[in-house]
Amino acid sequence: MKVFAISDLHLSSSVEKPMNIFGDGWDNHFAKICDDWNSKVSDDDLVLLGGDMSWGMNIDEAAPDYNLVAALKGKKAVVKGNHDYYWSSLGKMRAAFPHFDFIQNNAYRYNANDSAAENPNGVVVAGSRGWTIPTKDASEADKKIYARELIRLEMSLKAATEIKKDNDALIVMLHYPPFDADYGDTEITRLIDSYNADFVLYGHLHGKNVRVNATITKNKIKYILTSCDLVNNKLIEVCSL
Repeated sequence: MKVFAISDLHLSSSVEKPMNIFGDGWDNHFAKICDDWNSKVSDDDLVLLGGDMSWGMNIDEAAPDYNLVAALKGKKAVVKGNHDYYWSSLGKMRAAFPHFDFIQNNAYRYNANDSAAENPNGVVVAGSRGWTIPTKDASEADKKIYARELIRLEMSLKAATEIKKDNDALIVMLHYPPFDADYGDTEITRLIDSYNADFVLYGHLHGKNVRVNATITKNKIKYILTSCDLVNNKLIEVCSL
């Protein structure tokens, strides 16, 4: 089993929200993603989708976008992005989109292909949306949202420890970056450190002027930027089991 990641698809099948107003990198971006996806992913692989899937304002408007992604190969897990306004309760999301696993205060474990092995390796995926790292000038509202996301992330990480086996890799999927532009330690990175994660995925960032280090290693954890326009609309291979 291979694990891939990409985020910020910003699909808009049922609403008028073309992304190419933000630059040429968004021209036919989903077609490019599909071409790359089809060349890499098998039905046994896992694709992690880091939020901002659809511009739909409700589940009915988001459904055509999810159907497009559901038709692609592989198992799929999703975390909420800041523009996923349609995102409802976990039960409603599962009922509306049964071909996806939704990470919301929970975690999932995926086995490697070798089912004949006595203790097959796997991956455990935890995560949360996250929020902008608060500065000293941050509003009280932003501080409260950030604090709430910390709680949600820890709930997910605790759930991960309950299902993780000894040789499993732990992947943390966020929408917002877990650090500022200087990659300094934050409450989020310290929390992730305490659970001995192997990989952290994040998106949300767009445009030519954002940080250029798509992958960094921090405290022995690999942090990977997955925003589709910043990775040339190609899935990033996180690990292979």
